[in-house]
Amino acid sequence: MNSDAAVDLCREALVSAILVGSPVLLVGMVVGLLIGLLQALTQVQDQTVSFVPKIFAMAVVLIASLPWIIQRMVDLTRVAFENAGMP
Repeated sequence: MNSDAAVDLCREALVSAILVGSPVLLVGMVVGLLIGLLQALTQVQDQTVSFVPKIFAMAVVLIASLPWIIQRMVDLTRVAFENAGMP
């Protein structure tokens, strides 16, 4: 494997990591923002009120996007093995 292939593989791995993690993180951020707004409006400042809905929403999105995540990771692994130069 030459240096260009290694750099391309690292770039592809970083892009895949961002793409795989972004749906769950974005949902967590949006739900946290909505719960924070709701807490500010109702003046309920309990930490568990924001924690439980975020965990639930993130778990639902993870389960829903799991086939896509697995396919993305399989494709990345296939590219890594193809570019490793092993017979």
